[in-house]
Amino acid sequence: MAGFADYEQYDALGLAELVRRRQVTPEQLLDAAIERVEQRNPAVNAVVMPLYDYAKKAIAAGLPDGPFRGVPFLLKDLGGWLAGARVTRGSRFFADTPPVTESSEHVRRLERAGLVFFGRTNSCELGLSLTCEPQLYGPTRSPWDRSRISGGSSGGAAAAVGARMLPMAHASDGFGSIRAPAACCGVVGLKPTRSRNTMSPYAGEGLGGLSTEHAVTLSVRDCAALLDATAGLGAGDPYVAPPPARPFLAEVGAAPGALRIAYTSKAPNGAPVAAESLTALSEIAAVCRDLGHRVEQVDPPIDGAAVVPTFITLAAANTVVNLASHPTKGRPARAGEVENVTWATGQLGEKITAADYVRATQTAHKLGRQMAAFHASWDVVLTPALAMLPPPLGWIDMMMDDVHEYWRRVFTFSPFTVWFNLTGQPGIVLPLSRTASGFPVSVQLVARYGDEPTLFRLAAQLETARPWFDRKPEVVTSVAPARQERK
Repeated sequence: MAGFADYEQYDALGLAELVRRRQVTPEQLLDAAIERVEQRNPAVNAVVMPLYDYAKKAIAAGLPDGPFRGVPFLLKDLGGWLAGARVTRGSRFFADTPPVTESSEHVRRLERAGLVFFGRTNSCELGLSLTCEPQLYGPTRSPWDRSRISGGSSGGAAAAVGARMLPMAHASDGFGSIRAPAACCGVVGLKPTRSRNTMSPYAGEGLGGLSTEHAVTLSVRDCAALLDATAGLGAGDPYVAPPPARPFLAEVGAAPGALRIAYTSKAPNGAPVAAESLTALSEIAAVCRDLGHRVEQVDPPIDGAAVVPTFITLAAANTVVNLASHPTKGRPARAGEVENVTWATGQLGEKITAADYVRATQTAHKLGRQMAAFHASWDVVLTPALAMLPPPLGWIDMMMDDVHEYWRRVFTFSPFTVWFNLTGQPGIVLPLSRTASGFPVSVQLVARYGDEPTLFRLAAQLETARPWFDRKPEVVTSVAPARQERK
């Protein structure tokens, strides 16, 4: 590749430091990112809406002097409200939605951090899947094995970062939509504490409090620094996460002390866990023990059977509202205008009573209390990120006729993520292991509500012990410049 050939040897903070030292310009970084999108995107289908002119104009107008000044960034095609840009929500029904006139506060904070928005990434329809195969744009593929899913709903973001088009990208998570794609694509994915990032002014909460925005990244320090740039109360927020005692970035490299770590392979819904996931869990539990932590196999005593039904109730009721949210059509979507599972999930929602919804929220809160009691004795819970390797494209199919079988497959694939959307706790997945063929296998670290600092301290320690930055999929190495040392 021509231009700034060292681009892939840096994380986002590293690129921003080069800009600060005037060793490279934002224009050069943008050109490097666009070049990689143009060359690699046909293989994975991650970027579905280029915004190259928007990016060039933003650079020409002068970028804010934030911690990521000049770093290219992609917004997900679900949320990520940017003034003047469309959001299709991965849906044919919403494809003609006009651009919003006001950016969300989260996007404004990203912009103030100096990031350069140059496109949107693929998402499943209305975020209702843990794969990314919308009828509107077609499937996004894992850069590590293009026959497998990239995860969802932030599959485009994770595939773009995994394919090294850029070092981090916007993502969101309502039942695993940051963490599952991060695991499928071999990158870092943090679901922050509930309400850590504001949804102002477009919503008070997402999916009954289950959903939150953040990003997928290549490094733990980028994940922490980006959260520093975006976290905090927005005007009119109904609630807010406990503020940290110091910047999250200060926790990266800080000694975590001897943590009490409970590891479990017991899925709340009883889903079987494949050998690859069990091996990774066992390996990383041993690494944590070698690092001086107290590590024991303990299954948190929660009402696991309630996890999936509670989510389905909240998701189905919210889908009814989402199907009626087109800003100009003036009517809800009809059968055939959205994908089969979207429509069928909305039909389930039509049967849910107000009392059912209240009971579901109370159950979610009960699960949160159960986990809070467990964390009185344990600082971190370690689980598999996924119960199995990413399945082939088409296995989790939103055009299926059997909605119940669809949701069964979703939570057979990823039973460990939705648990912590219901409790509101922060969870991070890290690509710390791999199969014999080299496919990344991730584990999930979960801390008590509001305790991202512990996650960042432990995650950074594990990143040093089991580094992943220099591991790249074939889609990268086949078009990459000559290998150079990481800066």
